[in-house]
Amino acid sequence: MRVSPQKARLVLNLIKGRRVEEARNTLAFTKKRVAATVAKLLQSAIDNANFLSTEKGLDVDLDNLYVKQAVANDGPRMKRIRPAPMGRAYHYVRRIAHIEIVLAEKNRNGVPVGTAAAGEKAAKPATRPKPKAKAKAKAPAKKKAVGKKAKAKK
Repeated sequence: MRVSPQKARLVLNLIKGRRVEEARNTLAFTKKRVAATVAKLLQSAIDNANFLSTEKGLDVDLDNLYVKQAVANDGPRMKRIRPAPMGRAYHYVRRIAHIEIVLAEKNRNGVPVGTAAAGEKAAKPATRPKPKAKAKAKAPAKKKAVGKKAKAKK
């Protein structure tokens, strides 16, 4: 979208972590220009989840969806020139944002699907073995002899 990523992030931070219906209501009453585009993108993500549940046979409950991730990254920048007084030119940059929204499903207890619930053991992450220390250490380099300075010419 033709908006700076910083401005898009202001709106995306409003809906991060919220349920889908709450996020749609927030976007409907936000006064920022980018909110309408983010609302369209959110509706597209909801429609994709609906497609997965009806056509592909995956078990997705649309009532339990929430905004898991909302990101606005830099796109290519358009460099422009504006005429200035006395034959000069002012350079400016038009920024573009790539906006991503990821939806996930929470189960009835409010715990995201695919994560360990309270009371269950989570898988322990694998640890790397520590590398062995080298037996021989190099001796410090010797200092070079300092030569005489040349006299400056007057």
